[in-house]
Amino acid sequence: MSPRPLPFAVLLLALGAALLAGCAGLPRASGTTPDGARASVAILETTDVHANVLSYDYYKLKPDDSLGYERTATLTRRARAEFPNSFLFDSGDTIQGSVLADYQALVKPVACDQELAIYKAMDAMGYDGGTAGNHEFNYGLRFLSQVTGTPMNVDGGHTDRCAGPRFPLVLANVYSARDGKPIFRPWTVVTKQIEAYTADGSRIELPLKVGIIGFTPPPILEWDRQKLAGKVTVSGVVEAARKYLPELQAQHPDLVVAILHGGLDTAPYTPDMENAGWYLAGVPGIDALLLGHSHAEFPGPRYAGLKEVDASRGLVRGVPAVMADFFGKDLGVIRLVLDRKDGRWVVDHEESRSEVRRICAQKNDCVPADPAIAPLVRQAHEAAVAYVNTPIGESTLRLSSYFADEGNMTALAPVNAAQIDYVRAELPRSHPELAGVPVLSAAAAFRTGFGGPDDYTDVAPGPLTLRSAADLYFYPNTLAAVKIDGAGLKAWLEQSAERFNRIDPAKAGEQALINSHYVGYNFDQIQGGIHYVIDVSKPAGQRITTLTFQGKPVEPGEPFIVVTNNYRASGGGHFPGLDGSNIVLAAPDGTREILAKWLERRHTVGAKDLDPASWRFAPLKTHGLVTFTGASGKQDVAHAAGLTAIRQLKDNGDGTATYAIDLSH
Repeated sequence: MSPRPLPFAVLLLALGAALLAGCAGLPRASGTTPDGARASVAILETTDVHANVLSYDYYKLKPDDSLGYERTATLTRRARAEFPNSFLFDSGDTIQGSVLADYQALVKPVACDQELAIYKAMDAMGYDGGTAGNHEFNYGLRFLSQVTGTPMNVDGGHTDRCAGPRFPLVLANVYSARDGKPIFRPWTVVTKQIEAYTADGSRIELPLKVGIIGFTPPPILEWDRQKLAGKVTVSGVVEAARKYLPELQAQHPDLVVAILHGGLDTAPYTPDMENAGWYLAGVPGIDALLLGHSHAEFPGPRYAGLKEVDASRGLVRGVPAVMADFFGKDLGVIRLVLDRKDGRWVVDHEESRSEVRRICAQKNDCVPADPAIAPLVRQAHEAAVAYVNTPIGESTLRLSSYFADEGNMTALAPVNAAQIDYVRAELPRSHPELAGVPVLSAAAAFRTGFGGPDDYTDVAPGPLTLRSAADLYFYPNTLAAVKIDGAGLKAWLEQSAERFNRIDPAKAGEQALINSHYVGYNFDQIQGGIHYVIDVSKPAGQRITTLTFQGKPVEPGEPFIVVTNNYRASGGGHFPGLDGSNIVLAAPDGTREILAKWLERRHTVGAKDLDPASWRFAPLKTHGLVTFTGASGKQDVAHAAGLTAIRQLKDNGDGTATYAIDLSH
């Protein structure tokens, strides 16, 4: 005999009792959270991961414990265990910047139904949101719209909804040129249950609504002009915030987090400002600020002394902020203490603070990789390793950037030679009137130790592979050529020479040769028949004391074609006379691919295939030592390259060393 059904009212009572029993340990807040309640919420940030999913160096084909998202994931899990109430966001430059990224974008592009390796890893950690950095646009809008799962109404955009990350991406200051609408959602609201405590110490659970709004550097229209011109428009960061914050605030979020792919700059604000975080912090209604792009740590000593910035507690104009370095080396943590006042949550700025947690407390003392990450990307990783091992020739020279700042151009000479050959072949087809104009080439050493003692290009004599080309040319730029005159050439070299500090010959103490505020990738070194001398005793703008072409002084009106990359030709680095208006050739080919094909055609590359170094320091006898920091134990590399005036002074114990250079020789 079947059991008799219970009355409906009894079922409801039983269900209600079960629900109450299940929640007995953590009461839910009533419809209105009482004033006097307090909560602690952690905002966790990654930024500038650049698709470094694994702790692996694809150029040296070996593990590298000092970087990699798989170790940031470990810090994230630890932070979540420490902070029961947490949100995880990413500030951009996520999908580009490693061999793995290039493989999935350029060599064997992922299909519409395939998710990028970096997004697989991030999805495993459960992100709550993110934004797009400038490098998200490097592979073009179609690729970006595909891999982010975001149909875009732009020329060349992907209209299908493909596989993308399982978290929202927001971007408020990039719009379609077709309809003027943002290509991503400008903002969204993320809601999570959190724990809080009432004034009497009772623990309650309640929903917290966090609004997020995202921004990318406005100069993307310069840096990726070929891929973006006529397709999107960009507004300033502050203008976009003022436009869309009222919409976001109309949703009555408890907190607003601004996710900016940008750093801090207190120079006068302009709508095309690259690092507008200081000004964004001044826009009313922002409770926390996530920073990026500058490949730096905030809070940290780099920003000490900046107006209205607390570089130890992590406040920018009173707003808690954080920037988590780059390549997965750090996790940013903002601890917000919230007080319930007048029916809303208010940030207690005295109790709130930020910090950057490193995956490596010191050299060889790094957290372990999270074991869940590597299996997710194993197939793509192995394919990328096989790809970079494709042989393309051999070299009889050591091609190194260890002393590129001091005059060793072996890592730059192949790039310059390949660029010159390409333009000499291509330019007459589109500009036959320029066939007789001399062609020069500019290249910068992208890897000069900024990322640590292993962050140098170093291709040993012997077989060359595609990995060698990727090492010699780190970024997926395309090639561009500009027409300038002799005065413009000198101005270009003068700005490049700002890489050096001004040296006082009479000063008794040590003087640092390298200007740490001038990034290495803006130190262009130009070859192609010119020779120039840099006098570091002179002020910036007056350091190029000799400039000749084929042995004769360069005249101010003398015409030249200079080959560079799309970033520089379109205004990247703000070099005088370079704003995109004088481009005479915008190649569809990537510089790295052009270099690889040049190496393959040569098969064997030796000194006869490369121009000698095109510049030197002016002789300067100094009373004290002139020093610089480099990778330890490389003095022999300098001497083999002819830089015999360099000697190692001391090993710093962290993989770096202090060197002295005798400028009198």
